[in-house]
Amino acid sequence: MSTAENAKIQYESGQDLVAFVALTDQGDHKDFRGLDALWSNRSGYEPDVKPNGLATGGAVGVAVSGSQNVVDVAALTAYLAGILTPVGAGADTAIVRPTGGSPLNSHNKSSITITGAGAIAVVKGTDGTSHSTTRGAAGGPAYIPLDSIEIAQVWLTSASAGVITADEIKQVVGTHCERYDYPTWEENRFNVEAGIIGNAGIEFSSALPLIHSATSPVVGVAKAVYAQYYEPAFTDITKSSDFVPPETTYSVSSKQIYGTTLGSSSASLNQGSFTAYLQDGISDGLLSLKGANLFFKFLQNRLNSTPYILTQGIFGVSRQFPASDQIVATCTISSEAAAVEVIG
Repeated sequence: MSTAENAKIQYESGQDLVAFVALTDQGDHKDFRGLDALWSNRSGYEPDVKPNGLATGGAVGVAVSGSQNVVDVAALTAYLAGILTPVGAGADTAIVRPTGGSPLNSHNKSSITITGAGAIAVVKGTDGTSHSTTRGAAGGPAYIPLDSIEIAQVWLTSASAGVITADEIKQVVGTHCERYDYPTWEENRFNVEAGIIGNAGIEFSSALPLIHSATSPVVGVAKAVYAQYYEPAFTDITKSSDFVPPETTYSVSSKQIYGTTLGSSSASLNQGSFTAYLQDGISDGLLSLKGANLFFKFLQNRLNSTPYILTQGIFGVSRQFPASDQIVATCTISSEAAAVEVIG
């Protein structure tokens, strides 16, 4: 008969800061992951995700000076490598027109960017006889450096000098302008697939465009994505029992109708729980974390590091102080998702 006699429960007792690091694209340009398996979600220790991108300001418009072949860039702030970086305005920012020649190259697209050093820079695309939406193609925008941010494009249709007009300036978010908060994302504070735990990270609602490059020959890559997070540290609950993981349960209801029965099913997530035996029920370290969103591990065999059950949820406590028995706490784990089994 298998029992949990040698089991143990661990709780998230501390957090170690991992300062802003670049997350790694997992290949679909939506799933980006960090260096560690778990991200804490305790209040004050939540992940801070900051993709490279425009934050405020940065409007690009017709030059107030009326000069030819220039545009004005408003002052802005942008996230670069996780840091909110101010960038001053750029009046009369030069845009290079097509060079003409034979055949007549009358069209080009220039990208107005913010460099990794926080400066305005214009990256000119290849001249062509018509516009193209393909990066690197004749008449299309150029690939921009990996650590740069595109905030606008200027589409020209003439090699002749002239005042750049409003309809030649393009600044649609997601098409010509990279904002840090677009597209939106969800945090995956732990990833377990088929019992194997991978690194935590985020998943964007849509794939990031591959408009950057850091290699030669050019290979399109997504913008840089950074996150700062806290890696949880675990401590044993030395005296505990009766662990119940948060799990999804299913129920069936039915309705009798003429000649048959209609059935329907529903799912619900139960609250996890365990019992902790305390020293004085007041100063125990575990009790200081009441109401915190914490990770918990349950190991069926305390001598092995795997397998274990992993869950994350808000920690609740109900204490009892009997006159002639052990002081105990009925502990609850209110989770947003069912516990997972980690086998490796």
